[in-house]
Amino acid sequence: MNTHVPTPTHSKQVPMTTTLDGRSAALDHAPHQNRSLEMQLMPEALARAQMEQRLREAESERKALRLLRARRLQRRAERASLRARRALAVALMQ
Repeated sequence: MNTHVPTPTHSKQVPMTTTLDGRSAALDHAPHQNRSLEMQLMPEALARAQMEQRLREAESERKALRLLRARRLQRRAERASLRARRALAVALMQ
């Protein structure tokens, strides 16, 4: 009894190749290069983001200080105006 089953040969079958042409090898390597470059640039991007955050915080602090100074000057001007009114009222009463 013969258990060997012959496999049919297909004339339209393309033979397998084990060699890669230059383009496909470069395409396979490109994502790795991009990831590697992204990893190398991550500290720079992080530093840039931190610097931008510090700049925003500094600007926010400057705005807050300007607002405090303006309010302080406004209160001082209101007190001076009140003193001037009182002085005028006292001068008119005499």
